[in-house]
Amino acid sequence: MNIYSNKQKWKLFLVLFGLLIGLTSLLYTNTIVKALENEERKNVQLWADGMKRLGEMDSDGGDISIILELIKKNETVPMIVVDESDRILFVKNIDSLRQKDSTYLREQLEEMKLQNPPIINHLTDQLQQYVYYKDSILLTQLFYYPYIQLAIILIFILIAYYAFNSTRKAEQDHVWLGMSKETAHQLGTPITSLMAWVELLKEEQKVDESIINEIQKDISRLEMIADRFSKIGSNPKLQEIYISEQIQKSVDYIKLRVSDKITFSSNLEQYKDFVFFINPPLFDWVIENIFKNAVDAMNGQGKINIKLTDANQFIYIDISDSGKGISKNKQKTIFNPGFTTKKRGWGLGLSLTKRIIEEYHKGKIFVKESELNKGTTIRIAMKKSFA
Repeated sequence: MNIYSNKQKWKLFLVLFGLLIGLTSLLYTNTIVKALENEERKNVQLWADGMKRLGEMDSDGGDISIILELIKKNETVPMIVVDESDRILFVKNIDSLRQKDSTYLREQLEEMKLQNPPIINHLTDQLQQYVYYKDSILLTQLFYYPYIQLAIILIFILIAYYAFNSTRKAEQDHVWLGMSKETAHQLGTPITSLMAWVELLKEEQKVDESIINEIQKDISRLEMIADRFSKIGSNPKLQEIYISEQIQKSVDYIKLRVSDKITFSSNLEQYKDFVFFINPPLFDWVIENIFKNAVDAMNGQGKINIKLTDANQFIYIDISDSGKGISKNKQKTIFNPGFTTKKRGWGLGLSLTKRIIEEYHKGKIFVKESELNKGTTIRIAMKKSFA
């Protein structure tokens, strides 16, 4: 089961779909912009031809009303007409309040020269004018429209992604809390019943005392598990503990329950006097979960090494195994709810360890390094200042 992986695929699909819409709009709008650019150039050419024809017809007394109408219709494309000496002769559709500002007109002319090649108007064999123009405000707005649209789509995707994650996290928190409290509650009844049965067994003379002791150990273990679940969703109290001793307890517990082909090593003895603030039941849960995953990764034989490091502001706990390793594309997702490589299981163990370390101990837990068929190192980093 890999619920998280499926969600990631849907997120990626939605992002790519949104980008596809934006890019399609961008390409389509650019096609329209190119067509309008050609049309505007044709209009400027017509205007230039009209101005030339106007001069010719005005001298011979022909009807110029149609040409005047054509010239008047160009009310959107900014233009500047210059002579061969680059002297400005005529401007059209330029800011009326700044038409007498020679510096401003020169700036506009230079901008037009960079944007479009001029239309050359041959008035006579020796006399010609140059009509420079730039895109109209409407065309400029249309040009930037797809980029604005794409930006809006991206912002929408980011907001939707954030909202989705926030909602998912809130739902997870609610599920964790409800599941944990219900589990603790459900365990309470059989634990109480078992304790009563143990008391009855103690009164029986024929029952081996060692059997009763083992049952009591199991009851204590169940009580500890119930206590762990009851602390999820609450604000567990941190205690000043000899951390190497606490880790060693988890090592001793796991050793009795795994194959003797699995060996443990550590440097915990070097830090036997080192104290740190933790919540013992929850911290044990973290260490045991990591051990269990390491054991599963080694298929019943291999080595587990625990290394404790005091690094100024942080303490590091590195747990290494000689198992099958984790591929790079999965190293960031193994702590997410629903992620599992097993045929059985809900993929909640490492998710719980992440929650316990990050939310209750204000630390970090991550894959420090991993190599396929060689092993994995999980690192727990906790700040001393928090303690």
